Amino acid sequence: MFVFDTITHRLRRGCETMAYPNGPAPALPDRHGGALRVDAAKCPDGCAECLPVCPTVAITQPASRGIALDLGRCLFCAACVEACPHSAITQTGDYRMAVRRREDLVLGEPGREQVRLAAALDGKLRKLFGRSLRLRQVSAGGNGAEEADLNVLGTIGWDLGRFGIQFVASPRHADGLVVTGPVSRNMELALKKTWDAMPEPKIVIAVGADAISGGPFAGHPEVRDGAASVVPVDLFIPGWPPHPLTILDGLLRLLGRLEDERRLTPPAR
Repeated sequence: MFVFDTITHRLRRGCETMAYPNGPAPALPDRHGGALRVDAAKCPDGCAECLPVCPTVAITQPASRGIALDLGRCLFCAACVEACPHSAITQTGDYRMAVRRREDLVLGEPGREQVRLAAALDGKLRKLFGRSLRLRQVSAGGNGAEEADLNVLGTIGWDLGRFGIQFVASPRHADGLVVTGPVSRNMELALKKTWDAMPEPKIVIAVGADAISGGPFAGHPEVRDGAASVVPVDLFIPGWPPHPLTILDGLLRLLGRLEDERRLTPPAR
C-alpha cells in the first residue's frame, strides 16, 4: 500500500526538473540583479562617485577617461549602481557571465560594456567531455556559499546529471577541477596535489569572486588571491556567490551544449 501511495504521489507531482536549456530559464530573484553593464562613455571627467563605495576595489579609473569594472573582483552588492549619478553602471538581469579569459571580466572599454561570454572547448576536448564530464570540487578556504549553490545543481529541480556532468569523490576519476574559495595558504598544497592526481587531459573551473581574484580577501598574506595562482584556469564564473543558473550556463557553454542563442534571452524582470 505504501509503495502504491508513493507512486501515485509522484505521478501527481509530475516532472520537477526545469526545462532549461530547452525551455525558458528560471527568473533570477529581484535582489540578484544579474550581470553588470558599464558604459564608461557616460562618465564625465573627474567623476569618481562609484570608486569609494566598492568594498573590493573592483572599480578603477584607468589613465584614459571613464572607469573599469572587474567582475572577477565584484561582489555584486550594487553599491556602485546606487552611487553612480550618470547610470554608467547598470544591472542587466542577465545570468550569463562565465568567460574563458580572465581579462574578459574587465568592463568599461569601448566594445566591452558587457562580458564576452565563454567559448566552447576545442573540438578534441569537446568530444571527450561533451557527453560525460566528471568534476572534483575543492573548497580552498571557501565560505560555503559557492559550495551550497554547486550542491543545488544536484537537486531534482536542476538535475545536473542529465547533462552527463557529475561530481566525483576522487581526483583520479575526474576530468575537471572546480575550485571555490580564495586558496588559503593551508589549502594551497592540497589544491596542487588534487590537480596533479588528475589524469590528462583536464580542465579547471574557478567559481566565485574568491576563486577568481581572492574577492574580499585579496591581498591578505594568508591567501593566494584565487585559483589561477596555483593551477591553470579554463573557465571563470563570477559572482559572490554565482547563481546556480550562472554556473550551469558556464558549464554548458564550455561543453558546447548551448548552440541556439535565441534560447538564452534573459527572462523579463
